[in-house]
Amino acid sequence: MDDGCTIGNRLRKIRDDRSWTQEELAERAGVSRDIIAKLEQGRRESARLTTLMRLANALDVDLSALTGKRDRMGGERDGASVLKLRDALLSASLLPGADDGHDGEPTSPADVRAAVDNACRRYWAGDFPTLVAQLPGLIAEARLSHAAYGAAAVYPLAMAYDLAASVMVHLGRDDLAAIGAERAITVAHGGDDELLWATLHGTYAWVLLHQARPEDAEALAVNMAARVEPSFSAPVAHVAVWGNLLMWALAPAAASGRDVTDYIRMASAAAERLGGRTRIYNSFFGPAEVAVQATHAYAIRREPDKALGAARRVKSGAVGGISYGRHLIDVAQAHLDARHRQVAVERLQEAHELSPVWFRHQGVARSLVAEIREQETRLSPSVRSLVRSLNLDR
Repeated sequence: MDDGCTIGNRLRKIRDDRSWTQEELAERAGVSRDIIAKLEQGRRESARLTTLMRLANALDVDLSALTGKRDRMGGERDGASVLKLRDALLSASLLPGADDGHDGEPTSPADVRAAVDNACRRYWAGDFPTLVAQLPGLIAEARLSHAAYGAAAVYPLAMAYDLAASVMVHLGRDDLAAIGAERAITVAHGGDDELLWATLHGTYAWVLLHQARPEDAEALAVNMAARVEPSFSAPVAHVAVWGNLLMWALAPAAASGRDVTDYIRMASAAAERLGGRTRIYNSFFGPAEVAVQATHAYAIRREPDKALGAARRVKSGAVGGISYGRHLIDVAQAHLDARHRQVAVERLQEAHELSPVWFRHQGVARSLVAEIREQETRLSPSVRSLVRSLNLDR
């Protein structure tokens, strides 16, 4: 659908296609008729994630069908093309028995790994246009190395697919994200690093959450955590993978309205055992990461006091890039729930300044800015700037 179409317009069209009244949809989704009416009448431009997930599930559509989330790269840069990345994930050369079409000298595992690690840094910096431009070629190069070197080149190919999946989540291409995550897991399964294989299930759980399947997402993360639960003498990397998988279960549990205390307690114990921050594959794990995810979970649960309490444990500089940007959005949500509107606006401005392209793809940011705009009778310059940055003034 047209990117200028509102959530309310999409909601009304899908509901009308099913010949349901607003009351029928409200009953099926377990939400109030009032919120549906306000969305469809344009009196509200968005709703909280949990509400939109319930509506999407009741209507039997992907969450993106309501949010209309599309890539907002702002035009091509350095050959950036989401379609090229799609083609890399859906290449016919991946079919069994097909000729992969690649020739030439394969890149050494060390060199292709270095290229993938550089792409990971671009991802966390929020440099999506450059990353989308590079990933199709990087996937092709990693496939050639994997074909030539086998297990020695599993990591770069699996991680290239995982990066593609993560980017597709941000762009609202959830089905393509699922394909990328599945390809990453399949490649890793053919290697000899069980922790890498387990870790990649976290991205798949994230995709499931964005498909409005929080119960499936939580179950996947929990089951993988149980599978790799470390012994007391396990290496640091093992403990970090287990802790991260518990963190992947947090948001789905919160979105389902379930208590998250046990997950936070177990992950905190794991982080304390490490005694500091540990890098594991394309992520980090430590006390700051647990506090960031706890803030996220409590923000989803609409518990602002707990969210802001957890946020106070995130020291300046402890996390960076879009991880910190996402944290700022969660803090903004908590402040807005606590009726600290000006502070919420300030945190949203900070998040936007970190990476404007990444920020444009954050559905929660769009929802919060839309909510703030509804509350202000006369828009302040800072709110007007956020509205323009998210194209909410169209």
